[in-house]
Amino acid sequence: MTTDTYNLSSLDLPKLNGRTLRLFASSLDNGMIRSVLIGQLLKQGGITGLRKKRFTDSPTFYPLAIDEAEALRDTTPADWDALQEQVAALPNREPLTSSADYARAYRDRTADPEDVAEAILAAIADSDQGQRPLRAFRATDRADLLTMARASAERLKAGRPLSLLDGVPVAVKDEVNQVPYGTTGGTRFLGRDPAPEDATVVARLRAAGAMLIGKTNMHEIGINPDGFNQHYGTIRNPYSLTSHPGGSSGGSAAAVAAGFCPVAIGADGGGSIRIPAALTGMVGLKATFGRVSEFGAVPLTWSMGHLGPIGATVSDVALTYACIAGPDEHDPLSRYQPPVDLGQWTNIDLHGVRLGIFRPWFEHADPAIVEDCWLIVQQLTEMGATIHDIVIPELDEIRVAQAGTILAEMANNIALLHAEHWSELSPSTRVNLTLGKALTASDYLQGQRVRTRAIEHFRRAFQQVDVILTPATAVTAPVIPDGGEHDGWSDLGTVTELMRFAMPGNLTGLPAIAFPVGYDSHGLPTSMQAMGRPWEEGLLLRVAFAAEQVAPRRRPPVFYDILEQVKKK
Repeated sequence: MTTDTYNLSSLDLPKLNGRTLRLFASSLDNGMIRSVLIGQLLKQGGITGLRKKRFTDSPTFYPLAIDEAEALRDTTPADWDALQEQVAALPNREPLTSSADYARAYRDRTADPEDVAEAILAAIADSDQGQRPLRAFRATDRADLLTMARASAERLKAGRPLSLLDGVPVAVKDEVNQVPYGTTGGTRFLGRDPAPEDATVVARLRAAGAMLIGKTNMHEIGINPDGFNQHYGTIRNPYSLTSHPGGSSGGSAAAVAAGFCPVAIGADGGGSIRIPAALTGMVGLKATFGRVSEFGAVPLTWSMGHLGPIGATVSDVALTYACIAGPDEHDPLSRYQPPVDLGQWTNIDLHGVRLGIFRPWFEHADPAIVEDCWLIVQQLTEMGATIHDIVIPELDEIRVAQAGTILAEMANNIALLHAEHWSELSPSTRVNLTLGKALTASDYLQGQRVRTRAIEHFRRAFQQVDVILTPATAVTAPVIPDGGEHDGWSDLGTVTELMRFAMPGNLTGLPAIAFPVGYDSHGLPTSMQAMGRPWEEGLLLRVAFAAEQVAPRRRPPVFYDILEQVKKK
């Protein structure tokens, strides 16, 4: 098999925004017009082409790596206390602020959680002023935040912190339940009542003493990898307020990049953790399917959804991942996993680590991104890693299957539970869901047959290598089109560029991490992705940590140094 098996291509598709997009979405609501247009939409999306493929593989409906979990069941689980000591001992990673920086400031009594909480609230308010507001948060609750801050301050003063995360500010995507907020999923019609209880990931963070500062903004129902939200404002990128931060966890990524918190929870059904982490120069981990409980998240996509951390540094992601991962009796899909093992995640001696690169895929990105990624690859080899050429076939079929699966699942959930609110959805969301509703049972089954094949393609690749490297996105943060911040936009060509490297991880359930590697000529972050075998998140963190030691880091123009502010008081 040779590199001529590479079949992904850049798509030059029509771009719609403003009034044109509204008219197009309205025309799709008309049955007669829809019947004329839907065929072209399916063709542009690759669905009609996939229908012609004669796959006879048995469909895989959930990418549960049960056999791999069984083989690792005797793995020694990560030592939570030792991990905290390890993170606390890491050197300061200026210019960003990490969880360990907060813990050290609290220990040294140079900062207090109550002052930190007040400073964060003031910073969020300031960021939402002016002609180009950041809009990282959908909601904050001052009384709730200060209650947590006071409780944390008392524990720290008594010398009894619940963990290294005690008093550390953490934000939560508005797709995940957190008391006392409603969970909107980026819509107007969800979340009218407060969540009845915390999601499991939130409950675990709360038990560790994390200071939960609010609900971050997101793309409506998480259906696009951009920062648009017509209800709560378009999210902007702290590195350039004329650009968006990616999505759908754009608010979580923007909150971390702007300095409001060192870590935030995102959700990833098609790159929605890794894409915004990449576009904002942060670190984002999508663990193995089933590793992190989905209990308490809005039910959008049942076979590809992942919750996980976006952090300022690899240590923030490692610490948060260890806190939230593990089996949960409320989520049956989380019960099949082996013990959480971080291994030697801070060991930058990479001798014995085999890095796989499918060159035409790796180089199918903007030249600035490819150049930065190759530079990091070279530096990883200087740390002992070896590079191996690999081939992964049927990447375009994987792209179409992932897109079709998530759109079908989202359209089914919205139609089943919230059909009466169709008119309240934004035009771009309605266009995507219309495509999802046009998919047939045969289309869905074909996608799951491709899932079976994709899992096998990557299994074979991982017989040759330990980690597969690609860029995280094919472009840096796109500019928000004129009028787009108010009416939204539809740009499927750019969506494909953003999701090119992310989608296989969701279809196969394999773990993947995005981490920064540099900046383009406009100062926008470039990022790399590492994919691994099921349950080997520790190795991905190790590769990302090694890259972090050599990759340049800069504060974005919009950055609030919360600790420095409170220390000067």
